[in-house]
Amino acid sequence: MNAWERSFWLWEVLFSITYVATTGLVLFEDGETVNKVIAVLCLGGIGVVYLVRGRRLVTGPDYEYTPWLFVTTMMALLVGAVFAAGNSSFILFLVCPLLYMTLPTKTASILTTAAVLLTPLSLLVRGGIDEQPVLLPMTAILVIFSLLAGRYTTQIIEQSKARAVLIEKLEASQAEVSRLSREAGTAAERERMAREIHDTLAQGFTSIVTLTQAIESEMDTDPKAARRHLELAARTARENLTEARAMVAAQGPSALASDSLEEALRRQVERLTEEAGIEAAIEIDGPLPALPMATEVVLLRGAQEALSNIRKHSRATRVSLRLSVVEGRVRLGVTDDGAGFDPAEPTGGFGLAGMRARADQVGGIVALKSEPGAGTTLELEVPA
Repeated sequence: MNAWERSFWLWEVLFSITYVATTGLVLFEDGETVNKVIAVLCLGGIGVVYLVRGRRLVTGPDYEYTPWLFVTTMMALLVGAVFAAGNSSFILFLVCPLLYMTLPTKTASILTTAAVLLTPLSLLVRGGIDEQPVLLPMTAILVIFSLLAGRYTTQIIEQSKARAVLIEKLEASQAEVSRLSREAGTAAERERMAREIHDTLAQGFTSIVTLTQAIESEMDTDPKAARRHLELAARTARENLTEARAMVAAQGPSALASDSLEEALRRQVERLTEEAGIEAAIEIDGPLPALPMATEVVLLRGAQEALSNIRKHSRATRVSLRLSVVEGRVRLGVTDDGAGFDPAEPTGGFGLAGMRARADQVGGIVALKSEPGAGTTLELEVPA
């Protein structure tokens, strides 16, 4: 609803007061009763056509904009009222604004001028040429005032409608922005969950499957090793459950909840040796600076992804993990002596892309060096 529509009740009040006052002036003016009755009936007709059709034209939608029957009827009733009783001309305070409310400005100006001229014309008809010196300036003043007032009214209405259209567009734009923001948030959350599942639950389940297969082959030949692998599988399942709960609660990795980053990385290296039998070593060059949780998560997830890929694909026998601080940046390096691969070939996996996406979020970079038969080195650098 625009400002004009909100304040339309003021126009209704003005209409009612002016209509009642004009009718009263007609009833109490000197003149023949027949003429006064005609004038009152014409004024009543103007009120009826306004209530039946005019009001809807002023406040209704543009597709119902069919004013000519209303305007023609109102002008005909105005002619009858003004020529029947002179005081009926006060109804012009209603008729002229209605013309500007329902017609284009140029057409409304022409009809307003004609309506104002009805008053001096009726006076000439009733009073003769004696009143001509008074009629000319009075008519000019009335015409100028009506045109200026009508022009002002039209501008206010058009401005109000234009603002209403602008507000509707802004509201539509805001709704679209909100929708896109929700969709972007949903997509970001979906991507985050995909990375978390890949970096934690999926790797844990892979370990459990590997351990289960080892247990099946060891149950009869090496019960002690089978028991050890069974304990590892149970521990991995419990850790997966803890990670799932942390993921649902949007918390950080459970490995960082109770231990430092260094200890969490040591456990990852030890697990690789326990589960896959790969000789793995970790080297940490000096104490690390205090890092934000988001940065520690990126380093831990990067190490988990690198070690998981080594376990699944590399056929390596030795792995080294090194954590150091170089020129104000923390560098994580993971090197294996496995089969290697061509980094230019598409892998179709999510791990490396997810690692790069995580690193980008904290201003880090990922570098991968490998070639067939020469092992693989992955380096992840993040701001200290």
